[in-house]
Amino acid sequence: MNTGRDPDKPSPMGDTAEFQRAVDRATRWIGDYLEHPELYPVLSKVAPGEIRAAFPSDPPAHGRRFDEILDDFEKKIVPGITHWNHPSFFGYFAITGSLPGILGELLAAALNVNGMLWRTSPSLTELEGLTLDYLRKMIGLEGDFFGQILDTASTSTLVAMAAARGALSDLDIRRRGMSGRSDLPPLVLYESEEAHSSVDKAGIVLGIGTENMRRVKTDERFRMDPEALEAAIVRDERAGRRPFCVVATVGTTSTTSVDPVRSVAEVCARHGLWLHVDAAYAWAAAVLPEKRHILDGCERADSIVVNPHKWFFTPTDLSVLYCRHRDELKNAFTLVPEYLRSGEEADEPNLMDYGFQLGRRFRALKLWMVINYFGVEGIRRRIAEHIHLAQSFAAWIGRHPDFEIMAPVEFSTVCFRWRPGGRDPDQLDSLNDSLLSAVNGTGKAFLSHTKIRGRLSLRCAIGNLRTTDAHIEALERVLETEAATVERKTRRD
Repeated sequence: MNTGRDPDKPSPMGDTAEFQRAVDRATRWIGDYLEHPELYPVLSKVAPGEIRAAFPSDPPAHGRRFDEILDDFEKKIVPGITHWNHPSFFGYFAITGSLPGILGELLAAALNVNGMLWRTSPSLTELEGLTLDYLRKMIGLEGDFFGQILDTASTSTLVAMAAARGALSDLDIRRRGMSGRSDLPPLVLYESEEAHSSVDKAGIVLGIGTENMRRVKTDERFRMDPEALEAAIVRDERAGRRPFCVVATVGTTSTTSVDPVRSVAEVCARHGLWLHVDAAYAWAAAVLPEKRHILDGCERADSIVVNPHKWFFTPTDLSVLYCRHRDELKNAFTLVPEYLRSGEEADEPNLMDYGFQLGRRFRALKLWMVINYFGVEGIRRRIAEHIHLAQSFAAWIGRHPDFEIMAPVEFSTVCFRWRPGGRDPDQLDSLNDSLLSAVNGTGKAFLSHTKIRGRLSLRCAIGNLRTTDAHIEALERVLETEAATVERKTRRD
């Protein structure tokens, strides 16, 4: 075919033949990497500044070949990677980069579309709607929910809370704002003491102020207490404040507890408050019929966030916000300049109207590929296996005389603590911190920590597609070995 291009003049895009060779090399590397992630230490061992120092301080004056660039990637960048794809990565909620998800990411990058309007990429808008309908049906979420894909749960929560604030139509905040208004009472936000920090950050961004955020006490299973919630709301109403939003959680970050959403929803209904549910992690378990109950009451929520990039095998980033009030969401954000006006897509949404971001990547493609590649039954099997592995590890902790479980194990995360006999309870935080550093320093596993009722606890979050019983048994051996080492050292000291 005659392209009309001078064969001696390089393409503005670069050499496509060289690109194809580079892609072949990169995909071979990816295949080997995902097949043998254990060849790498889970936690990067580089020192601060080491990666930056490996590169020239000035940009290259002339372009380099793909092979040279890939050499730098393999030799200089990979050593500074903490390997979230490693089957012994137990530090945070998993974000396994599955094969179909990686393929979808590659194709989305190649297409490089922006789905701000329906017409700027009809497939992006319509595939997103279809895929989110699939997702909603897979977890049994009933109700008329409008879904959209955003980047992270932090963004989804911010967008939901902005819609909740905008729904206070009598305050006319969209037009008049919040600054300098003597007629505007303090808006109050409610969350449990186990809620994620993104809720507070959203409140700060929206001008709620930390002094108007209420941390509601939790019960013995770390669940929000609905009676304490209602009492807090009544106190604020009597004081002339304006309660406007409650955030409940299905699968808290520290303990993976599940708030009693139905009871919380009843409180919200009595007081006319927006209910947002943060189900970013645990929602995925609801694909299992026996775990469907964790979303009980969520059909009454005004908005819900779920993160397929946590426990649904989708490469980061991809968060989903479902909202029962599509018009409220649109009213909070829509602002259409003349150059983006078009009347030809009345039956399809312009996704830019439902959040503060104008540009939108084709994130739906990778989620659509994950669902199609694994299928509902395949996803169920994998999530059920992760729950089994967590129960197996929790059982080992329960049998061990020197360890204890710190929170109920509902999903694939285990909170536990080293409790060697004969030690002063005041020393346990320091001992657990030392054990955590020792385990992570081996490069064989990566754990994180949290504070539960003021006590330092270790966290093992399972969710990698390649994690097996063998990896859990290896973690148990590492814990015993490193605990013995820390014990000897502290006894000497």
